[in-house]
Amino acid sequence: MTTALRPTHSRRPAWAGRNFTLHTSATVISGLGNAAAPIATAFAVLEHGGGTSEVGYVTAARMVPLVLLLLIGGALADRLPRHRVMVGANLFNALSQAVLAALVLAGPVGLPPLLLLSAAGGAGQAFYGPAAQGVILQSVDAEHSARAFSVYRMAVNGAQIGGAALGGALVGLIGPGWVLALDAGCFVLAAALRTLLDLPAASEASPGEPGSSPAPDMLGELRAGWREFIGRRWLWAVVLQFSVVMACIEAVEAVYGPVVAKQRLGGAGAWGTAMAAFSVGMLAAGLLTARRQPRRILLVGNLGVFLFALPAVALAVAAPVPVLAAAMFVSGAGVTVFGVNWMLALQQEIPVELTSRVSAYDALGSLALTPVGLAAAGPAADLLGLDGALWACAATTLLLAAAVLVVPEVRRLSRATGDRPAVGDRAPAPAPALN
Repeated sequence: MTTALRPTHSRRPAWAGRNFTLHTSATVISGLGNAAAPIATAFAVLEHGGGTSEVGYVTAARMVPLVLLLLIGGALADRLPRHRVMVGANLFNALSQAVLAALVLAGPVGLPPLLLLSAAGGAGQAFYGPAAQGVILQSVDAEHSARAFSVYRMAVNGAQIGGAALGGALVGLIGPGWVLALDAGCFVLAAALRTLLDLPAASEASPGEPGSSPAPDMLGELRAGWREFIGRRWLWAVVLQFSVVMACIEAVEAVYGPVVAKQRLGGAGAWGTAMAAFSVGMLAAGLLTARRQPRRILLVGNLGVFLFALPAVALAVAAPVPVLAAAMFVSGAGVTVFGVNWMLALQQEIPVELTSRVSAYDALGSLALTPVGLAAAGPAADLLGLDGALWACAATTLLLAAAVLVVPEVRRLSRATGDRPAVGDRAPAPAPALN
């Protein structure tokens, strides 16, 4: 039985139903740990004798199973209640992070265990990500979606502010092992909250045309998701853009940033400050997107992508920490501007029963080249120099942000005025309207 909205007995806004509130709270908790974990992992590698290449390899090891398993995770999330998929993924990630923390705390760790446990974390994320995207799109009605998605991103980004700042500080104070242990605990708490969600399977929430039958197997479901994905030029064009842009961003944030921080800025605390500024920028932009709803949602969203290049430029010119933090702040604002408008486009254009599969294709395409970019980050820095590699990332990002605007649908896709009710917080109406 689903939980109906009861605004007269709740202090929550009418659009912030029980499922939205629980999912957002759980995401904030896991986000606190996740913001700190990459900093802890990078400095664990550096403290145990690794260099730029080893940081890139460990980060890439997480991305490989993430890319390989995303489609299975998306199909599973559209077949089962999505919150159950998330609970299982959270518990698996808690276990992998706990084992990694124990190894780091026990003493020097060789590269193979770090690669294996990083890969385990990516496998869990492959099942979590499509389900989480489906849940947030499923839990909000279209009438209030801009405000809800902005609030959601502000809450998540607020957690990243605390997580990044604490991560950088705690790595220096108590060491990376304990920070990874805290991340494992956050996953456990998030999983406990998500057991309280009340959502049907997506196929039950939006059954489709009368007389139709569900896809007979997972392969058939993946084909249906692919047809939906490839049939929308704006969708695959932006994803193709992000396949390269994300490789550049991850190389800057996961590899070059920590290395520059250690060599020129004083260590983990400086990079933690920069990442916190990035999160503050995302949070500040959330206040703007909650109040202003552009008509051309993808055009406005893509303008934010141009700002993604600023951190690489700041690192390349050896900017002091305050200037780097300012660049990270503006870049973070661009992430929110793009992210909120992208979520609006997906909710508006993609049927609810296909959102996890389409999100999986979205994530797969966007992340497909990231492992290559991360693994190549060290060799690229050796070939071009660290500053040359950073300039290459910035130039590539700017070029692709401009190139995607050639697609007419990206420039013209407009915000619709119709409403799609949230599933789970409002009981779906089967035939006649509910009395």
